[in-house]
Amino acid sequence: MSSPIHPAPQVLGPYELSQRLATGGMAEVYVARRAGPHGFQKVVAVKRILPQLAQDPDFFAMFIDEARVCARLTHPNIVQVFDFGEQDGELYMAMEYVEGTTAARLVRAASARGEDVPLDAALYVALSILRGLEYAHNARDDDGRALDLVHRDVSPGNVLIARSGAVKLTDFGIARAAEIERRTDAGQLKGKLGYMSPEQVVGRELDARSDLFTTGIVLAELVMLRPLFQAPSEIEVLMRIRDADLGALDRAAARVPDDVRAVLYRALARDRALRYPTAAAFAEAIEEILRRRRLQVGPMKLAAWIDRLGLVESGDSGEPSSSETPSLPTAELARSRRPPDLGPLRTTAPPPSDGRDVAPSIYRARMPDGPMLGPLSYPKLVELFVTGNIDHTATISRESSPFRDASSYPELGRFVSSPALRWDDSVFTVQNGRAPIDRVLLPSRLFQLALRRETGALYFKDGVRRKKIYLVEGVPEFVVSTEKRELFGEHLVARGQVLRMEVEMALALLPRYGGRIGDALCGLGVLRPIELFRAIHQQTQDRFIEVFSWRKGELAFVRGARSHEETFPLGVDPFELVLRAVREAYPQAELEAILGPLEEDVLEPIRPLPVRIEAFRFPESEEQVLKMIETPMAIGEVLRRTSRMATREETLRAIFAGLSCELLRSARWCEFTAVPPLG
Repeated sequence: MSSPIHPAPQVLGPYELSQRLATGGMAEVYVARRAGPHGFQKVVAVKRILPQLAQDPDFFAMFIDEARVCARLTHPNIVQVFDFGEQDGELYMAMEYVEGTTAARLVRAASARGEDVPLDAALYVALSILRGLEYAHNARDDDGRALDLVHRDVSPGNVLIARSGAVKLTDFGIARAAEIERRTDAGQLKGKLGYMSPEQVVGRELDARSDLFTTGIVLAELVMLRPLFQAPSEIEVLMRIRDADLGALDRAAARVPDDVRAVLYRALARDRALRYPTAAAFAEAIEEILRRRRLQVGPMKLAAWIDRLGLVESGDSGEPSSSETPSLPTAELARSRRPPDLGPLRTTAPPPSDGRDVAPSIYRARMPDGPMLGPLSYPKLVELFVTGNIDHTATISRESSPFRDASSYPELGRFVSSPALRWDDSVFTVQNGRAPIDRVLLPSRLFQLALRRETGALYFKDGVRRKKIYLVEGVPEFVVSTEKRELFGEHLVARGQVLRMEVEMALALLPRYGGRIGDALCGLGVLRPIELFRAIHQQTQDRFIEVFSWRKGELAFVRGARSHEETFPLGVDPFELVLRAVREAYPQAELEAILGPLEEDVLEPIRPLPVRIEAFRFPESEEQVLKMIETPMAIGEVLRRTSRMATREETLRAIFAGLSCELLRSARWCEFTAVPPLG
């Protein structure tokens, strides 16, 4: 559905608005003229905040931030902001008007004609983007302090190509600068689907290397003439980005020269430490290709080519050239009640029904030993199944019908048949390595499963509390818990991502969505797929880490067990998760109690390391502690020597993690941990 057209004032400040170019989530952009004495006129693009958002303080502040940041950027490859003003409480900014086209339209036009984008043109566009980014990434304020600016939305629609062939990057409206971090959290939803970095997809902190990844996407699509991360559903697109799946680039080998492909592989590395360190370094790699191929690039050649494609014909206003999507929707706008129009969450997601399959509201459950529960609403019944308070052997009555097997009700099928949602204490056997939960040993046990790349289910129980962690090659894939507070809906409510009422609405619609609350929330327009993706990603990690807070109970490992649930593999190193668990679940007092008896014990560094230390993502201070232990040294001596580089708690944590994860050894620690492996 197209956005409604809001009547624009004929005059906004000194600008006379004429044609509206585009409407985005936060603002709309117009072609405007500023008149002066003696017939002077200046054509500009005027961006104004949408009327319905003008009174929202967050959007108001974001618009001001954009103007303040962009006003500092003066570079030939960045659209310049000339002016910023307010009229009758309405904010606007005047920007350079670029008469021409966009990289997105260029790709579509070339593809429609069956033509390749000339290699020199594609490399020139990428080189221009990188020059603009290098300037922006190194921009400083008036006092010389680094702005630490990250664009976060480098995409073909934001790459403008002027009639003259000049290439300019636009839409810094969602950029992140150090001075505006208070309004731009690392996990906020910024960027277009298909044009994000792996760290952006999962909500990690971003730096300039995220922009280099998305510039790599733009260059890849210019030479491939197709999306780099294309999939039937948004979730699959996000997973391919997260995994940096470059299969499409490999399949387009005939279109992508080897030297260009090598540059793209580095720019599109999943691990940002393996990418080009700066935009300048990426640009130098492109310039080396140009030198080696003796290609001459510049605006004139590009201008001639886009003119031949008919992309800058006079009066062409089918799509905006100043910005295709000025200021993307923020997380708040994305939660509007407008149903998403971006396709189903999964390729197999059932479509909304006519309502006849909505489950009746009254159920009763009878346990095998006789007691009956009810009357129960459908959401409450589902909760009881998921938390293990009712198992698959229960019989169910719907409305006044006779009691029969729960599996005979289609709306309960998933909760009855899923192995992951069954709780079986018979797995706690010697054969499965049954053992008491020992907080000293728990990180070491989980590390060993990750190191051995085990696949199976790790069971925990403590009284009525149960948890299962399904591992695939050592990486947590799916985690289930009997704790109500760890249910997905409760997780979203606790994090403030949805309202309790919205969860209840989604639960009532579970039969339409195969019993998956995430699909239901997306179907209601409460969550966007990327929000769902990040929430599942975060919940799985939180559930995994929570078990490290258990202080008693038992555990066992069933090797080879699989959840048979639709899962979204984390894409996070399990060693990093173990270290995070140690950081979050082991306070200094407990570390003192664990390591106190060993203070005179001698630590030795293990060589070679079983896992590269970078896999753990140690904080710098803790990594320095571990690297300082190059020769045998007593724990007490380590604490004394590291007092200037780390706090006592950081040193204790580094030592405990090092011993648990076989980066360090000591004689007495080996005695402590001399237990049979799980499974």
